[in-house]
Amino acid sequence: MHKIKVASTAGFCFGVDRAVKLTYSVVEKGGKVCTLGPVIHNPQVMEDLQAKGVKVISQPSQADEGSTVVIRAHGVSREVENELLSMPVEVCDATCPFVEKIHKIVGENSGRSVPVIIAGNPDHPEVIGIKGHCNGEVFIVSSEAELEQLFAGGKIPADKPVTAVAQTTFNEKEWILIKKILNKHCTNPKIFDTICFATHKRQQEAAQLSKQSDIMIIIGGRESSNTAKLKAVCSENCETHLVERVEELKTIDFSRKPRIGVTAGASTPAAIIKEVLLTMSEELKVNNENMVEEVPSEDFESLLEANLEQMSSDQHVIGTVMSINNAEIQVDIGRKQAGFVPVEEYSADPSADPKKDLKVGDEIDLIIMKTNDAEGTVMCSKKRYDAQKSWIDVAAAAESGEVLEGTVTEVIRGGVLVVTNGARVFIPASLATSRRTQPLEELVGQKVKFVVIEVNNARKRAVGSIRKVRDAARDAFWEQVAVGQVYQGTVKSLTPFGAFVEIAEGVEGLVHISELSWKRIKNPAEVLEVGQTIEVFVKALDSDKKKISLGYKKDEDNPWKILEKDYPVGSVIDSKIVSLTTFGAFATVIPGIDGLIHISQIADRRIDKPSDVLSVGDEVKVKITDIDFDKKRVSLSIRALIEPEEKAEDEIPAAEYIEEPVVIADEIVAPVEEAPAAEEAPAEEATPAVEETAPVEEASVVEEAPAEEAAPAEEPAE
Repeated sequence: MHKIKVASTAGFCFGVDRAVKLTYSVVEKGGKVCTLGPVIHNPQVMEDLQAKGVKVISQPSQADEGSTVVIRAHGVSREVENELLSMPVEVCDATCPFVEKIHKIVGENSGRSVPVIIAGNPDHPEVIGIKGHCNGEVFIVSSEAELEQLFAGGKIPADKPVTAVAQTTFNEKEWILIKKILNKHCTNPKIFDTICFATHKRQQEAAQLSKQSDIMIIIGGRESSNTAKLKAVCSENCETHLVERVEELKTIDFSRKPRIGVTAGASTPAAIIKEVLLTMSEELKVNNENMVEEVPSEDFESLLEANLEQMSSDQHVIGTVMSINNAEIQVDIGRKQAGFVPVEEYSADPSADPKKDLKVGDEIDLIIMKTNDAEGTVMCSKKRYDAQKSWIDVAAAAESGEVLEGTVTEVIRGGVLVVTNGARVFIPASLATSRRTQPLEELVGQKVKFVVIEVNNARKRAVGSIRKVRDAARDAFWEQVAVGQVYQGTVKSLTPFGAFVEIAEGVEGLVHISELSWKRIKNPAEVLEVGQTIEVFVKALDSDKKKISLGYKKDEDNPWKILEKDYPVGSVIDSKIVSLTTFGAFATVIPGIDGLIHISQIADRRIDKPSDVLSVGDEVKVKITDIDFDKKRVSLSIRALIEPEEKAEDEIPAAEYIEEPVVIADEIVAPVEEAPAAEEAPAEEATPAVEETAPVEEASVVEEAPAEEAAPAEEPAE
């Protein structure tokens, strides 16, 4: 009976899983997506990505404009990074944190006099990328023999300092031999153990499993360096086969090999591992009871949860930011493991963006959540650190009475929740609003001030009051407020009769619609909008009823003041006709003031009605002939601007101009030429009689006279 044992570290490593997930997340957003080389050395995954439209390119210049370019887990050289940043593309950096750490090491520990020795495959993209971050001479060796030859040939001077690193998937045994040679030939070499923890443990477990097995099956892509190393390690102990697809199992002879060991490279998806195991189980009739159920889940989060060893959940560390992407923040926490902060663990504020808040090199306070020795990673949380620190502040505020500020996040049964720096505080409905009728939903998303009135340290629960802060602020306001004081206020609401403006915490006043503008407006929305910050002044106070009348329009903006200062009588202005009446036309003088052009001042001849000459909207030039500031009236004239010469040519004698009877208080005044008194009067007295017959412009004035004033006008006729 065959028995199959699966290595617990088989399948995706942290870096590869992260790169694949980032790529799929970019694909889901839509748009053009390119990967700089295969994002994973697995043909099945790459075939699926290409079917979804992902384009594999070998150099940045092949990327389409506006596309998203994914840098795979192997990383790239500094030169390629700079080239991508200068192009019209979006970059998604999925470089493995272990590889990124090597880039930092060689960048800081190399120079003209300090060569770098890289143990790895010179053609591997990871090694090419590492080389591109070195500042001086670089030597790449794949074995101890190659390194010995370099020293023997004098290419690496023994008296010079050197820096040595290894490819993350390099063979551990070979690396140990290389380190011995470096210590033998160099006086003081800087050697950095950069083989990935996951690789180290994977190779270690594979070696141990191969010693207990009759045959080893390595599942993974043939292009994967990690998979090739596993095959080499296992081949030393038993018969070993590398399979890329499940069909290849048919070519392997499992007879007389009851103990079968299985592991997989870091680029092998869990689905392929399961498919291989199920096929082997069916064909070899494996006793399932003896089969180790240690196949990684397709969900990396489940795998992480299953294998992470819990450290102290409140252990505080300081992390140095190494890189930031859409999924996580890579941090150096001073350990061999790679630290990372998932984006969802960055802040309690959903709008917080680590890309805007942080930069490489920044230090942030973190709480260790979990560690994974198999993967060599440590999951950290800034959000939890903030919450712990904030809770201390909340508890202290309950003692001191300090006013805190937070954001209302949601309405729950009986009140609302306010979050302040990650700590949650419950505000009962009765203590949340100034008015009992105000809906709690209006508070969601708002920043509010509150005091903590109750704390339960054991259960980490706190109760606060928004209303208490507002009441205290209101009392303080009424102690010092006076008419004439100026405030910066926020428009809270608009009504048909005005606007309510908050001028202090919980204190609102009314700006009546008549106080909003010097012009006539029908709705406050013509001038203000909710949320707008404006300057207002106190016009009146009612301390008993706690009511405040506010003013908004300023005296210097009063159009009548502007008119008095800048437009004296006699000024000529450009105006627009705004309305017509039977007795004249109204035209704009300045914004907020209209003047009357009497019918007698519209033309130099008699007209029946203003519409014979003017229309609403006409632009005309007028002269200001009179201003009555008490009655707020302005008289305008078009006729006054007509040239005297033109007027003289067409002038009609006043006596001849009045052809129609003039209606005065419902009585008829006879035309001047019919008056008998004018005929009998001496020649020297005739002239006054004609003079008393008013010119056209004066006749219109007579039209407006009251009935009791008509008698004097008739006396010349007698």
